[in-house]
Amino acid sequence: MSASSMAIPRTEEPRIEILVNVSTGETRAAHLENGVLQEIHVQRDATGSVVGNIYLGKVQRVLAGMQAAFVDIGLQRAAFLQISDMVRRPAETQDVAPRIQNRLSQGDRVLVQVSKDAMSTKGARLTTDLAIPSRFLVYMPYNPRIGVSARIENEAERDRLSSAVAGIREELGLEGGFIVRTVGDGAPHHALAADMRFLATVWKDILTQSRIVAPETLLYGDLALPIRMLRDMLTPDVAAITIDDEDAWREMVAFTQRFAPEFTDRALHYTKPVPLFSQYGVEEAIERALQPKVPLRSGGFLIIEQTEAMVTVDVNTGGYVGTRSLEQTVLRTNVEAANTVARQLRLRNLGGIIVIDFIDMVDADHKQQVLAALRDALDADPAKTTVGDISPLGLVEITRKRTRESLQQLMCSACEACNGRGFIKTGETVCFALFREMSRLTRARAAEELLILAAPDIIGLLLDELSGAFNAVCTETGLSVRLQAEQLYTPEQFDLVVM
Repeated sequence: MSASSMAIPRTEEPRIEILVNVSTGETRAAHLENGVLQEIHVQRDATGSVVGNIYLGKVQRVLAGMQAAFVDIGLQRAAFLQISDMVRRPAETQDVAPRIQNRLSQGDRVLVQVSKDAMSTKGARLTTDLAIPSRFLVYMPYNPRIGVSARIENEAERDRLSSAVAGIREELGLEGGFIVRTVGDGAPHHALAADMRFLATVWKDILTQSRIVAPETLLYGDLALPIRMLRDMLTPDVAAITIDDEDAWREMVAFTQRFAPEFTDRALHYTKPVPLFSQYGVEEAIERALQPKVPLRSGGFLIIEQTEAMVTVDVNTGGYVGTRSLEQTVLRTNVEAANTVARQLRLRNLGGIIVIDFIDMVDADHKQQVLAALRDALDADPAKTTVGDISPLGLVEITRKRTRESLQQLMCSACEACNGRGFIKTGETVCFALFREMSRLTRARAAEELLILAAPDIIGLLLDELSGAFNAVCTETGLSVRLQAEQLYTPEQFDLVVM
């Protein structure tokens, strides 16, 4: 195979399926292309995403130095609003930067929308540039612009949609702007008009409620996950949306009959005894997506590490040695890694700064092939991404817009045994720390008898491999020691009790 043919082509028209699993307290939606999991969405009753929700907030504090404000919208932590996320007023010009202290004061009521969920120790991110989605359109009451999704590439269709939306807006006497969503490709005039009337009604209700309710009140919430999947993803390219709950399926059918009758037969009810996600291998794919190691078909592998500051991806050849030359082996592994990384970023919902450490390449043409494969694979990602060039050290920096928690943050918590480090101390390390604590204790206070509480494995070490050292410490300190194994103790945990 020649170097120029190394890029792994993507299927032009993949078979797209959406699977929705409904269980007590949690709903999950899986996006599959040709049977391979691409994205997973999770909505939990207690901790669901609030992105898109519109609240009447109350300003807690204005930070002039940061040009931001903390706004209470009724969540666990105060949300964060920056001046750059506020709609410009008519009197403000591009030459004069607005100041938040001139716009907001402590105690002010402000209409805001969540643009990013709370993550880690950070509160939710807010905007006053509100956007209300429908099936085909997004209504922006404070922004006069009319736009069309960049994924609608046919220029004639783009012109038709822009003209239609502008004309309907004028007929209805609406203010604000609209963006035609990807699913609006081919939408008839009457469907666009119906969407615009619906959005105008929703906005009118929000404004009315904002004048009479108390601050920290939710004025508009997004749809339930199954209906949101229909609204956002049901296009002619989607073969089916399958759900395993009869009530939710009936709601989906009713939605499609009202807003997309041509797709009603694509909302399917799953009734087989085998769980839906297990039937399609989604459960296993989710488990793999929580592991740092990702195998490549060539025999290489990726190591993906997520930290507070960034995500790092290390590419390794593993057991793959190729059949022609080292350069070709490296190129093939890096190209496959580029395609796999793009899918993993989307599947794991990793955002912020991502640094990929590709295997070193000498040939400049090989570097460009890998970069082209990466950019091409990221084109399918609905999240906004920016890809830098390959550095002399073989590193590529990517930024990916982050609006919600990653899969790991959503489904996992810090390990209590290792305090989130990702590893724990060896039994020997714990025992030697215990010895030092015994010596410190006898110096600090008079003690003759001691009870040691520790995990069973640690007690086993004290009685077996490290019994000699343990007896020496007991002799040195003059302590009479009793050992007690505690099943609930973590491997690093122990207590010394003076009797």
